[in-house]
Amino acid sequence: MLPLIIFSMLAGLATSAAGEKGKAFAGFLTSANAVMMKLISYIMYYAPIGLCAYFAYLVGVFGPELLGSYARAMAVYYPTAILYFFLAFTLYAFIAGRASGVKKFWTNIIPPAVTALATGSSMATIPANLQAADKIGVPKDISEVVIPIGATMHMEGSCLAAVLKIAFLFGIFQMPFTGIDTILTALGIALLTGVVVSGIPGGGTIGELLILSLYGFPPEAFPIITMIGTLVDAPATMVNAVGDNVSSMMVARVLGKKEWMDG
Repeated sequence: MLPLIIFSMLAGLATSAAGEKGKAFAGFLTSANAVMMKLISYIMYYAPIGLCAYFAYLVGVFGPELLGSYARAMAVYYPTAILYFFLAFTLYAFIAGRASGVKKFWTNIIPPAVTALATGSSMATIPANLQAADKIGVPKDISEVVIPIGATMHMEGSCLAAVLKIAFLFGIFQMPFTGIDTILTALGIALLTGVVVSGIPGGGTIGELLILSLYGFPPEAFPIITMIGTLVDAPATMVNAVGDNVSSMMVARVLGKKEWMDG
């Protein structure tokens, strides 16, 4: 995926630099884009039917306990994400600005948190996050660097979700989730998902394929963890986005010492 993105960027730059001679190719790309979007729209009309049929097949293969497994997975992830949201971020805000930092953080963080929860997009939350950081007192030269970079490379919620997906598959296929190699691999995948893969379009899907390939799960496992990703996406994005904000506070604390909120 990453080489394809780089090639696309270079092709776009070359097309633009070609000027008049590149207009015909630019027109072709525009037309091809319109055709592909229409093709995808046709597929999406019937995709829900295919997804429901395949999910019914999975329930038939793995049994009705699959639904119960999803419920148990959500019962684990949602409380964990909520506890991390309140406890960890309060601790980080305290480290960054002591009691005053905690008060300013929780006074101003609700709008970006709700935006992330509603949109499911860290990128869409950047404006609200920058506004909240400004009200908290984070210098703009810090927040305008940390928050946009964090939106693509800092994903606590996605790391938690990656570990959940791995543990979920081990439970579905009745494999023991033990051993130092298994646990270290899970942590490595979680870090890759949160730092590297998150910056790539469709990164969640790539992370899921990475899980399947490294652990040798059968192809039938792919839609199972894709469903997990859909169910945890909203709270994971909220944790991701709010984590970017509190990270900017901590960077300001390191660079601006104790007086950063008064600067």
